[in-house]
Formats: sequence, C-alpha cells, structure tokens
Amino acid sequence: MSVALALIEKVARAPKAELHVHIEGTLEPETIFRLAQRNGVVLNYPTVESLRQAYEFHDLQSFLDIYYAGTSVLLTEQDFYEMTVEYLDNARANGVIHTEMFFDPQSHTARGVGFEIFMPGVLRAMKQGEANGISSRLIICFLRHLPEASALETFEQARGWFTRYPEQIIGVGLDSSEQGHPPSKFTRVFALAQQAGLRLVAHAGEEGPVDYIAEALDILKVERIDHGVRNLESDQMIARLRDSRMPLTVCPLSNIKLAVFDDMRQHNLLALLNAGVNVTINSDDPAYFGGHVNENYAALITALDLNEQQCYRLLRNSLESTFASAELRQSMVTRLDQYWARH
Repeated sequence: MSVALALIEKVARAPKAELHVHIEGTLEPETIFRLAQRNGVVLNYPTVESLRQAYEFHDLQSFLDIYYAGTSVLLTEQDFYEMTVEYLDNARANGVIHTEMFFDPQSHTARGVGFEIFMPGVLRAMKQGEANGISSRLIICFLRHLPEASALETFEQARGWFTRYPEQIIGVGLDSSEQGHPPSKFTRVFALAQQAGLRLVAHAGEEGPVDYIAEALDILKVERIDHGVRNLESDQMIARLRDSRMPLTVCPLSNIKLAVFDDMRQHNLLALLNAGVNVTINSDDPAYFGGHVNENYAALITALDLNEQQCYRLLRNSLESTFASAELRQSMVTRLDQYWARH
C-alpha cells in the first residue's frame, strides 16, 4: 500500500467534525427521484442518470439553479426527516462525530412549506443521530440574493424555534449567490441574531472579493468564515485570520466543481495551512460536488501530497472550531489524539 493511500485510509477513519454542509445539498439524485415520485412532483429530467449528468457547473449560479430545483421535492415532515437521516448516516460513515449543518428556510417557505413542516422532521433526525453517536447542530442561513427584508421575516419566523431548541438550533449564516451581495446588505438581521445570543457565520471570499471577508468580520461580527479562499490575495487579511485563529470552512471539491480553482493541484489550502490559518475541510453540497468529507480529504492528500502532521492539524482544527461546549470539544480532541496514536 502506498504512503498516500495509507494516509487516506487513516484519515477516513479518524474522528472529525464537519462545519460546512448544506443539508439540502446532500440529496442524491436517487433520493430526489424517490421523493418526487412519492409527492407527485414532475422533474425536468426523465431519469436519475440524466439528472446526474446535469451536475456540470461553470460557476456558483449555475449550481444554484439546479440546487433549488432539487429542493422542490421536499414537501412533508417525513421528507426532511429522511433527508437529514441520510446525511447523518453518511457523515458517521465518514468518521464525523460532530456536524453543524446549514439549512435554507427561504427555499422552502417560498414554496408554501413552513417551519411547522420542516423543523420537526430535521430535529427528529438530529435526535436519532445523537442516539447513534453523532452530535449535530443546525444553523439557519439567509439567502443573500433575496432582500434583507426577507431575511428579517425569516428570522422572526425562526425566533420561536431558536428559543425552544437552543441546544439544536444554534446560529445563523449567509449563503447563496455571493457576487453583488455583500455581507453588509444583512447588517440588521445579523445584529438581531447577535442580540439573541446566536452564533454567527457567513459565506465570504469564495467568488466574492477579500473585502467581503472583512465585511463579514467587521460588520456582521461572524465567528467563522465559510470558504474564505480569496484571503490569500491580502497579506493583511492572512495575518488577521492567523492571529485571531478565525476558522475557515474550506470545501475543496466544491471549489473545483464551481471553477474557483481549475485543478486541485492549484488549490491554496496548503498555502493557507502553512501560513498558520485555521483551515477546516468540509463537503459543502456532497451530492452535487463529488463526495462527502472523506473524498475531500483524499483529493487533497493526493493532489497536494499532504503529510500526516498536516492531516492531523486539519482534523484537529475541525474539532476545535465547532460551536460545541468546551467540554465536548476537549473530549472530541482527546478521541482524535487517542485514535492518531494507535494508528
């Protein structure tokens, strides 16, 4: 067995956290077709294979177009339960012991599917996952291509759920089309979330400029940057991220699929890691981008020739960057250390 293959297998079994995954983006084509048939939803693709072949994207927007079409099959509490269970089972098989999932209410409420339908299904699946050995939290995301007024309305709809389930629904985020939609567009709703004691994250610096990362930090007061790969364009930003230990939730396969980088060998993750930035590895939308978190690690190990120390650092970063309690974070790091020492 080659050194790279042995390391890939070691990392695959290692305890890890996933901090950047859109639960709707975990719907496999087979699941989409099954739910469409059950719910009487007509798709624009005659077969599972024709849908899978449509997963060729040239930028973020071309992906989002088909992503939102896929969510159209989610209509009942059971649909959201099954979607979440499938992801949590896959994550556990990838060695994930803790995940903080993104969820887009606006993509459902716009179709007449409300919080009273999707929240019970997702929460039921999360409770089942906990019993099966994977802890999970939910982050409610706002769609940045919509007006802030829509985000404010969504926040008010979600407020009661934040209050009733503070251990499960822990924060707010910002996703969808980045270009032309700066973080500052959502100043008011993030201020309300901060006042409510919620954790704050935002997508920034994927397709958008470094300035968007600065806005997310300075205006929205986020505690993690989702993606953030454009920060290498600014020495000042690199120093700031390094010194603050600000986590970046990087999604390598997503970056290649959406043409942020042309080839995995061009990915700047190793440069970020060597600069001392707190980088973590995640899958983003695994059904659309070619794999779950272990496939992302494997692609990086192969393309960038990562070594054991670098892989350990990435795994530990993922656990230390969670919003879990200090006690849970330490217990997860201890599990990783014990595993790493044995293998």
